[in-house]
Amino acid sequence: MTNSELMFAFGADMVMLNTINLDDVTDNPGLCGMSYQELKALCRRPIGVYLGCPGAGTQAEKTYSLDGMLATPEHVATCIEWGVDFIVLGGNPGCGTRIADTIAATRRIKDEFGDRVFLWAGKWEDGITEPVLGDPLAAAQGRDDRALIAEFIDAGADCIDLPAPGTRSGITVEGIRNLVTFAHSYKPGTLAMCFLDSSVECADEATVREVTLMMKQTGADILCIGDGGFSGGSRPENVHAMSVAAKDMHYTYFRMASVNR
Repeated sequence: MTNSELMFAFGADMVMLNTINLDDVTDNPGLCGMSYQELKALCRRPIGVYLGCPGAGTQAEKTYSLDGMLATPEHVATCIEWGVDFIVLGGNPGCGTRIADTIAATRRIKDEFGDRVFLWAGKWEDGITEPVLGDPLAAAQGRDDRALIAEFIDAGADCIDLPAPGTRSGITVEGIRNLVTFAHSYKPGTLAMCFLDSSVECADEATVREVTLMMKQTGADILCIGDGGFSGGSRPENVHAMSVAAKDMHYTYFRMASVNR
């Protein structure tokens, strides 16, 4: 049983594959020996891929291949060939990814592949290397996150990725709501994603429910939960708790039961 099937069974609408090795399709724990297409046929729901944009000279954790998940033209072309539903750009913790790296990758990919790629980009993690979008400390240091979001959108990002209130220190509903509202108004049709991570995805269900309601208050279009938990995926109970808090019980049950419809 794959993590993707488990996440969908507990109420997820979409799944993002992290640390996927596009250079070696046999080295992908999330695929359990299958191809992307075989996994998609089992799940019959949107499945995206996370590609990294680390700075020069950075080292990945030893648990996965950094080179295999880089946002190179070859890897993006592979994703398009596979029929990947969306690509998320960023950098796993410890990879030294800067906002400037992600903006540059966004521009390069959109210039080459255009609307063949549904591209998400932003900064919700790795706050030790550089403050995440919405961090008041960055604002106090003179950084204008609205201007950075404008750069992302001008570079071609279809969805802006932001941290969830209550998961990283100092991140508030009001701060993220202002950035979501700006993204929506700067270019109508741009989406915003709010990401519950920083290992809070492995907290108790009551905490996940509370954070989910704060995420909804930001106005974000997509609510995400991280993979710090059960065997490379979120705790299934927390996926369910998030789904129920976001869209209540009957829509959650419909998602859980409707894979064959």
